[in-house]
Amino acid sequence: MNCIVIDDEFPARAIIESYISRIPYLTHLHSFKNPVEALDFLKKNKVDLMFVDIQMPELTGTEFLRSLQNKPAAIFTTAYPDYALEGYELDVIDYLVKPISFERFLTASEKAHKRIENLPKQTESYWIVKADHKTHRLRYSDINYIEGAREYVTYHLKEGKLMSLEALKNLEQSLPDNFIRIHKSYIVNKDNISSKGTQWITVAGKELPVGKSYRQQVRDLTL
Repeated sequence: MNCIVIDDEFPARAIIESYISRIPYLTHLHSFKNPVEALDFLKKNKVDLMFVDIQMPELTGTEFLRSLQNKPAAIFTTAYPDYALEGYELDVIDYLVKPISFERFLTASEKAHKRIENLPKQTESYWIVKADHKTHRLRYSDINYIEGAREYVTYHLKEGKLMSLEALKNLEQSLPDNFIRIHKSYIVNKDNISSKGTQWITVAGKELPVGKSYRQQVRDLTL
């Protein structure tokens, strides 16, 4: 299980990191001194489990969990034993009071392991693209938008881009529902739209035009 640690105190982070390293099924990805720093990381990386302190400046652990739409599993770590009820309401897996012994940490980790292993497995969706005399397997989530130009399309990705011999019309009929045609030259990934207006949509910092015949469906689009 991929783990992150969020705690404003370095010694507390170091102890949890050392405990994670002793458990074979846990992988430490990163540690953060406040929840705000973790937000961008969570958007870009697969995190299964978070060890989250409660009392932190800027944003408390409970406020942080309430702010997340897609929450990884979480275990609270705190020096204060008064937040157990709130942790229960937030569906955290366990509540560890500092100083945390390895035995108690292992028990909490076992609970997390059992819960996560019993979750339905989701299969990542991929799109097969032939470009540069190679076959590429692109995750749908990595495609920001697709640009058509005559008989070619360019896949604008989170990391770089690929050009392929293909008709945009054919792609429109084959891509899943989280992609939407907004212009004769553009198909965008709804999940990666950051803002929209009547005549434009912003994806990955790029403002794209909305064609007249597509404006109504863009108006109806909920971000």
